[in-house]
Amino acid sequence: MSDVENLVKKFQKELSAGTVSFLLLAQLAKAEEPLYGYQIAKQLESAGEGILAGKQSALYPVLRNLDGAGLLQSEVEPSVAGPPRRYYRITEFGREVFSAWRATWQNTQSLVNTVLEGAPL
Repeated sequence: MSDVENLVKKFQKELSAGTVSFLLLAQLAKAEEPLYGYQIAKQLESAGEGILAGKQSALYPVLRNLDGAGLLQSEVEPSVAGPPRRYYRITEFGREVFSAWRATWQNTQSLVNTVLEGAPL
């Protein structure tokens, strides 16, 4: 792997670490009903055109952390086709945090776009 590829991979990892929680909250904020982990992963994978492919297992610890912080609420329900599933829904506190994170994201995005404007590729 080249130096450029290594640095791109490192950059992607750093970006991902800061955005996965945000994306999970966004997906659950849009949901009309509770979702289980695999559903959320598939929806994010589809929205990201495969960017998250193969990284589904990395979402579960983040979901547990968000649940533990009170941003999500979860409950386990039996499944007719396998093991029980843990369903997640965003809490009111989670919606407040998501709103604040979204404003922060938009400000950051605006700054990055302004700085990148006119920079050569």
